[in-house]
Amino acid sequence: MKKQLLTEYELFEDASEMNAEDAQLLQEARSHTDLSYAPYSKFHVAAAARLDNGKIVFGANQENASYPVGICAERTLLSAISSQYPQQKVLTMAVSYKNELGDSLHPISPCGICRQTLTEYEQRWQHPIRIILSGQEGKIFVLESAKDLMPLSFSADDMK
Repeated sequence: MKKQLLTEYELFEDASEMNAEDAQLLQEARSHTDLSYAPYSKFHVAAAARLDNGKIVFGANQENASYPVGICAERTLLSAISSQYPQQKVLTMAVSYKNELGDSLHPISPCGICRQTLTEYEQRWQHPIRIILSGQEGKIFVLESAKDLMPLSFSADDMK
């Protein structure tokens, strides 16, 4: 028997089509790519999250000469939030990038480790995290839940 997994997302041609709150969050992610430390890949990624208390928190990728030691923007952000605002949930996260070696005109998606981490935080908070994905300009994808990025994720439920 064959089954199918489908992912739904909203597509915007640019930020002018979005509501003001989402457009602002995306702009924060875009502008914070400069916080990235990416001397090896030259691929700067930043994430901005709006918490349920209204605060906006940022994270950026941090590379290391020993490649496995680096950390992605999404996990940097989630670590900062759980350390500084442990009782707050993420309502929406925007992810953007700046590629020094090419253009930054289309949405990118979190890596597998970040997808798994995002779904873990959704389960931990019992609340979906809306995800906004974009480059420095151009098209924008909006997903209603991190689970839309990883529908067959491993979770704590699997260990019961």
